[in-house]
Amino acid sequence: MDILKAATDWAKAELVSTPFFVLFGLGFLVASFGFWQLGKTEMARAYIIPTLVAGTLLVIIGLGLFFTNKSRLANFPTAYQKDAPAFVESELARTESTLKEYKNVVFTAIPIILIICALIILLVDKPIWRASAITAIAMLVVILLIDGTASARIDNYNQQLMSVEKK
Repeated sequence: MDILKAATDWAKAELVSTPFFVLFGLGFLVASFGFWQLGKTEMARAYIIPTLVAGTLLVIIGLGLFFTNKSRLANFPTAYQKDAPAFVESELARTESTLKEYKNVVFTAIPIILIICALIILLVDKPIWRASAITAIAMLVVILLIDGTASARIDNYNQQLMSVEKK
């Protein structure tokens, strides 16, 4: 198995996946603009700031991940040719760290935050709190969907790295 090809394929798949953060972020920004321009009720007006914040965060996340992975993709061949065993070892450490972060943040903290937001919707009567909680739920669902597939990809890549290290 060519580990450089596996690393490159993983990074290219990430480059395809991360722009979805930006696309959803732009959708939230358009929604914010729509609520600002067309919102007549107090509840509709309450969505302006939360959707603006969520959209901005998703765009920043998407752009950050995109450019990080793009530079990583460019550096893979050089790092691999310089010292292949060290490349595998560093990538293995990075993927294991990332998988732990996914487990802790994406698959533990985000569901807890989703539950808290759902409780806010049920228990709080203020439009801004409800709009914020609903927007947070929408944004976190987007993050779960995108990061769920990213987690599966990096887990597969990690398995490939482990099989190379064993050899």
